Amino acid sequence: MTQSRRMLVLRAVVEDYIRSQEPVGSAALSKERDLGVSSATIRNDMAALEDEGYLIQPHTSAGRVPTEKGYRYFVDRLATVVPLSEAQRRGINSFLSGSVSLKDALQRSARLLSEITGQVAIVASPSLSKATLRHVELVPVAMSTLLAVVITDTGRVAQHGLTVSAMPTADDINRLSSAVNEQCNGQSLSSASETVRALGGTGFETVREASDALADAFASMALDDRANELYMSGTSHLAHSRSLTDLAPLFDALEEQVVLMKLMSNLSEEPSATGVGVSIGSESHTPELLHASVVSSGYGRSTSPVANDSERNETSPDQDSTNEPIAFVGSIGPTHMDYAATMAAVRAVARYLTFFVSESGSGD
Repeated sequence: MTQSRRMLVLRAVVEDYIRSQEPVGSAALSKERDLGVSSATIRNDMAALEDEGYLIQPHTSAGRVPTEKGYRYFVDRLATVVPLSEAQRRGINSFLSGSVSLKDALQRSARLLSEITGQVAIVASPSLSKATLRHVELVPVAMSTLLAVVITDTGRVAQHGLTVSAMPTADDINRLSSAVNEQCNGQSLSSASETVRALGGTGFETVREASDALADAFASMALDDRANELYMSGTSHLAHSRSLTDLAPLFDALEEQVVLMKLMSNLSEEPSATGVGVSIGSESHTPELLHASVVSSGYGRSTSPVANDSERNETSPDQDSTNEPIAFVGSIGPTHMDYAATMAAVRAVARYLTFFVSESGSGD
């Protein structure tokens, strides 16, 4: 569809339908929108858009509503996401800045995003496979068992039992711990596994068994692609935005956390001009989400400066943008959701979490 006027008509229909959730007629567009053409011309454009699959007329005498194709065209042309208002930015900063841990920040983020959008919000904690090592502590807990307490750059704490045939001395355990923390700090768990395995043959023969067990533990953690937890908020909003016939399958979809994680992870990792991925209706290839849209963005480590001041001011922290997502934040709502507002909210919360994770990882 290349006609600029017809594109403006489609955009107007989508925006009006999102606002009113009522079929949009040509007379209403002509009266309320300054499109510079007559009602008859708008009616002809709407008929052409219907023929091309962008609009549908639910009843002969009714106006028209967008189809998935119409929503997709609209979303793809949101080249820029309208920044949140100053009040919204202050609200995000005020609410999330009180977080005392990563878990607390993720829980707060889900609640806040749900309140902003009036939809279901889902926030995933980072998987171990994308974490880097910050600190490890080795603690004897039995005659032949050491407990490895692993702290990652995201603040996640994982525990792993290490079995040995004979318990090393306390001095040897401390020496191994010190060497691992010195040489592996900031490494991915897979790299840390290789580093620790090499330690066993260079003056650490007395703890070779323990170092090999720790290396195996790091390797196992590095293969863990699962998010530790999903934090969800706002399911009560569904009753106000969905018909009863749509509620049951959508609740089923929310129960299928593995499916949601895969969908939202893929969306958050897809490059886009807005930094936000959107799946509309059947695009999710999930029958339960046929009448829903999913908006997702990744959060993670800050690796490059933001492009300009307007981007920097989207949330209060002067954080960098990220091109290395370690988890996602997203929103699920009806296909007639306010895409611009939802995308802006998801991106703002994702950027705050990027700032939070980066600050946590710096050790400050």
